[in-house]
Amino acid sequence: MHAGRQHAGGRHLRQFTPKAGTKSATCILDRPFADIGSFNAVVQDFMLKNPLGCTSYRTPKKHHPPVMKVRERYTAKFVYEDAAKKQIGSSSEVYNSIEGYEDGIHAVMANVANIAAHRGRARHVPGADRYTVILKCHDAGGELFFLSLARDRITVASYTDDTIRRNVARWTDRMTAAA
Repeated sequence: MHAGRQHAGGRHLRQFTPKAGTKSATCILDRPFADIGSFNAVVQDFMLKNPLGCTSYRTPKKHHPPVMKVRERYTAKFVYEDAAKKQIGSSSEVYNSIEGYEDGIHAVMANVANIAAHRGRARHVPGADRYTVILKCHDAGGELFFLSLARDRITVASYTDDTIRRNVARWTDRMTAAA
């Protein structure tokens, strides 16, 4: 999982390309996460270790943690093959939890009515699966921003202080170097 780098002050930082419109930047990973386990490990590690130093905050009558999940999407891809292993159909299923994703894969593979309708056996194609988790973070400077982790990219959005983008780039460097 290596991405393009730019030289900054003697150090190499991840290249996060700003997007037009709301202030956001995306880093395309050279290698996508290998599987749901490695992806989830990074998400859980980020939430537990809080590497960007996010802080908790309050709104009227509610306390918010420094980092929280606001959305999860896990897409499983399938192909249907006839007896000669020729593809005769395809499908995808979207789940809002890892448990749903894992249970759903087993359900699709065992769905006799669906297999009969396709006139072939279902085969899960894990390399084509997609994962996305959006985290809401509260910067120590008081700013709320979003960090979207996907199988092949990381996006930081809704920020105004460029220090946030640089901190995400440094974290991404460390995270991909450890992978």
